[in-house]
Amino acid sequence: MHLEVSSLDYQRFGVRTIRASHVSFADLAAVDAFANEHAAELLIIRIPTDDLEAVQRLEQSGGFLTDTLVYYRRSLVGELPADTGSLSVRPIRSKEMEAAGEVAAATFEGYAGHYHADPRLDRVACDEVYRSWARRSCTREAADEVFVGVENDTVVGFATLRMNDPDEGEGVLFGVAPQAQGRGLYQSMMVRGMEWCRGQGAAQMVVSTQVTNVAVQKVWVRLGFEPYRSYHTLHRWTS
Repeated sequence: MHLEVSSLDYQRFGVRTIRASHVSFADLAAVDAFANEHAAELLIIRIPTDDLEAVQRLEQSGGFLTDTLVYYRRSLVGELPADTGSLSVRPIRSKEMEAAGEVAAATFEGYAGHYHADPRLDRVACDEVYRSWARRSCTREAADEVFVGVENDTVVGFATLRMNDPDEGEGVLFGVAPQAQGRGLYQSMMVRGMEWCRGQGAAQMVVSTQVTNVAVQKVWVRLGFEPYRSYHTLHRWTS
């Protein structure tokens, strides 16, 4: 289990928030104690989907389901898929940070993630989460590398990547502007991400999304990724 006070969520929403991940039924008392210690108003808790006892206990105490994340992974040993896209994908340039933020804002407006699923959180602030996330990735605060998809010198997509450990790379946040969707750019950025992860020495790459986001999961399967774990996200307000 991992517990943390989320200063980012306080900045975004003005709500004292704690985050708890990889939580099991046996961890729930410790989560409550941590929340009380830090006078938390909102708990964001991720539980493996096979731990129904923990989910039900949280629901009984006022928690409610806000999303379900599914993780996929792929070995990077051996031949990688070819990039068949028509748009250029390259490392981001320093002057393109704002452009990546704009693509994130357009891509994720009203996105069905756990923030938007909570009616008590401001809608505009929920949208801003993704623009902020993209910007923090561009400054390497939230990522190790960022690639952009470019058309006529205009940024129309971005992909953020990080190394979780020496053996595993992760594709964290990807976005494609509406005018560039349906043209293979997302798949091109995934291929470039796989190449980058392997270049860092990783033997495998992981990615995750909401279980309802079927379109990207189809791309992952075509690229050889397979599902291997999943988590429910629950929110619980203390008042």
